[in-house]
Parts: sequence; C-alpha cells; structure tokens
Amino acid sequence: MKKPVPLLAFLLLGIFTRLQAQPIGEVDTVFKFIGPDHKIVVDAHDDPKVKGITCYVSRAKTGGIKGAVGLAEDRSEASIDCRQVGPLSFARPLPLQEEVFSERISLIFKKIRIVRMVDVARNTLVYLTYSDRVIEGSPQNSVAAVPVDGAIKIPLQP
Repeated sequence: MKKPVPLLAFLLLGIFTRLQAQPIGEVDTVFKFIGPDHKIVVDAHDDPKVKGITCYVSRAKTGGIKGAVGLAEDRSEASIDCRQVGPLSFARPLPLQEEVFSERISLIFKKIRIVRMVDVARNTLVYLTYSDRVIEGSPQNSVAAVPVDGAIKIPLQP
C-alpha cells in the first residue's frame, strides 16, 4: 500500500522548482582541452509573483578545470529580456522593488540577481539583472520592461 505524500511536500517542491532557472540553451565560446568549454548560457526565469511573465537571461559560464569542479568565477556580463508569455495574474500585491531571483556564479562571493521594479506611472514591470560580490560589485547590468495592459492595475503593497 502506498504512503500518501503530504501536501506540504508538494507545495515545497512547487516553490523550489519554480524559483530555479530553466535552461533554454547554450553556445560554446572558447574551446578548452581539459574540462568543459567556456559558454554563453540562456535560462528562463518565471516571475514567482506575476504569473504570465518570463525573463530570459544570457550570461557567460566559465569552463576549464575550475569550471568543471565549481571553483570558477563567471564574468559579470549578463543580458535580460522579459516577456508576457500568458495571461497576467498576481499572486499577491507587489512591493515597488523586490529581488525575484539570485544564483551563485562563483563558489562563495559572487551572485547574479534579477530585481523587479514597478513603474507605477506607466503601469509597467521593470526587470534588472546584475551581479554583485561581497566586497566589490559590477556596474554592468541589463534591463527589460514589460508594459501591463491599462485595464489591469498592478496591485501594490501598502
């Protein structure tokens, strides 16, 4: 007889799979004799609070021996484009600015981040990607904007 899986396990699984990037593709940029090649990877990130919005981020991924064992530090350059991919719905009211995704791109110190901002005057969701380090971040960034139909007002936290 099968044991029932608790509802909490399904909810947690849904949250964790939703917050992970979904790999879309990659291209090699530098051949490495030992270890994987340097690459540009493209991942899809669904906004966890705005159903119907997906952001596509391209970024460098370091190969070689360090890349193979997880010790490489990826470059700071990244590009983002966000699109409405289905009907919009909001899980809850949004803050004016919120980090929606982050992922380590080095062993300890460096992360790539996606931040959602609400442009209230234009009824638009603005997404920014950048990388930071514990000691020194990078000014390199990329931004994308998704206008929301005027019939839908973006719900904001009080």
